[in-house]
Amino acid sequence: MKLLRFTHSGQTRIGKLDGDQVVDLSAVPGVTGSMRALIASLPELRPALEAADGQRFALPDVRLEAPLPDASKFLGIGMNYAKHAEEARQAGIPVPYSQLWFNKQVSCINGPFDPVVKWNAAEAVDYEVELGVVIGRRCRNVKAAEARSVIAGYMVVNDVSARDWLKRSPTFTLGKSFDSFGPTGPWITTDDAVADPLALEMKLWVNGELRQEHPTDDMIYDIWAQIEYLSTVMTLEPGDILATGTPSGIGAPSGRFLKPGDVVRAEIGGLGAIENRIVAEEA
Repeated sequence: MKLLRFTHSGQTRIGKLDGDQVVDLSAVPGVTGSMRALIASLPELRPALEAADGQRFALPDVRLEAPLPDASKFLGIGMNYAKHAEEARQAGIPVPYSQLWFNKQVSCINGPFDPVVKWNAAEAVDYEVELGVVIGRRCRNVKAAEARSVIAGYMVVNDVSARDWLKRSPTFTLGKSFDSFGPTGPWITTDDAVADPLALEMKLWVNGELRQEHPTDDMIYDIWAQIEYLSTVMTLEPGDILATGTPSGIGAPSGRFLKPGDVVRAEIGGLGAIENRIVAEEA
């Protein structure tokens, strides 16, 4: 099942994708305007959601919104693919010897087709296609062998990063958290619809040029290890977003940073694609 938030005629609602149509789920008992609340109740609501056949809209006729604009956490792991870690080292970013986690402040969450602002204060804006994991239930001290049981689903993330700001502080948080630097979507594909999240192909294009192409099976720390590590420290909540790392091909080593007018398309096989235009900060 593919769950989404969409706007039609000025109203934003929760729906599901059925082929090339969006099915409105507003009439399903228990469905409110919050995707985070739906995720928390997904086991109970699933039969009704799957059976629902509400008002339908053609996909091109709706505006797709960020699936989880009210996530309580948006966490990302740094340099989780070997070749990317090496290119990051070449760009002057220290390579960690354990899992390196940072916050993307939730105020950066952006829609799957909304513009990304190239802020005047950020000189070196870069792209990172990533597999986003959505936590499905409140959990702590989860063992790697049980980690999949706490996942609600997956989506595409572009972990937009200001490389100059990554170097300004001991953590990555500031460089990862500019407003609009968290495009996500286009929907949440539930875990049961993904045979193996570690066998998905990720691709990213800038202005039609393929810059990143890599399968998710090459993570240094796989999804299960990530959840075990994080949940040792903190309680994970329904709707929390984990960005699980990007492969090589970022712009930093060559200095090919994003500029206003660029169009960035990030795609993961089976999960869909998001596409964002880079725009200049308004005066």
